[in-house]
Amino acid sequence: MPLSTPAPPLAGKTALVTGGSRSIGAAIARRLAADGARVALTYSASSGQADEVVRAIEAAGGCALAIRADAGDPAAVRGAVAQTVEAFGGLDILVNNAAMGNTAPIEEVAFEDYERILAVNVTGVFVATQEAVRHMTSGGRIIHIGSSMARYAAFPTASVYTLTKGAVSGFNRSLARDLGPKGITVNTVHPGPTDTDMNPADGPLSQIVGPGIAVGRYGRPEEIASAVAYLASPEAAFITGADLAVDGGFTA
Repeated sequence: MPLSTPAPPLAGKTALVTGGSRSIGAAIARRLAADGARVALTYSASSGQADEVVRAIEAAGGCALAIRADAGDPAAVRGAVAQTVEAFGGLDILVNNAAMGNTAPIEEVAFEDYERILAVNVTGVFVATQEAVRHMTSGGRIIHIGSSMARYAAFPTASVYTLTKGAVSGFNRSLARDLGPKGITVNTVHPGPTDTDMNPADGPLSQIVGPGIAVGRYGRPEEIASAVAYLASPEAAFITGADLAVDGGFTA
């Protein structure tokens, strides 16, 4: 008798990945789909890249949906959650990946820029989480994408960005207490220097942070996605409130 093929770990689950059209977000969307989840991903402006991610998932036999939603617009974020639930019948996994950077000395940061990064990196995370948990049942997973900068300030001019990622870490720990009794876990993955379009491994920032990476190289988006996939899986049911550094020893 032939052996049956085990079901993928996320079979029957629905995931929403904010900012899932490129770099780390796209890698997360593809990995969750490869593990069996139906995946909705949001994007703000890069519709072509979002469509490419959807096509790649579908070509591999998965199910995906791209939703245009500015992470800094609460109404759009709520709409993205509602559209995901309507399309796939529920929501089991939320990955708060959408974020933007800001580099400037504190005295030169325009207040408008501060408000915008706060809206995307903090308010967007709160709104997506609040709306998602209304649809989650026991076994739900919320995974935030933080930053090694919240643990180790490797260079100047990133204070506002670091402020927002520190806020996400605090939200993560307290939220785990709120949602634990409901069987929903909450964790944060903190990527270190990772080869993305905004911070390429051969870019100018690599000259500053590269020597501090213990393994001697930048991370790959797929390596961040692997950590997210584990936390989304049934095997991680006893992990909540954790801050997981995936940074090649950058903050060791």
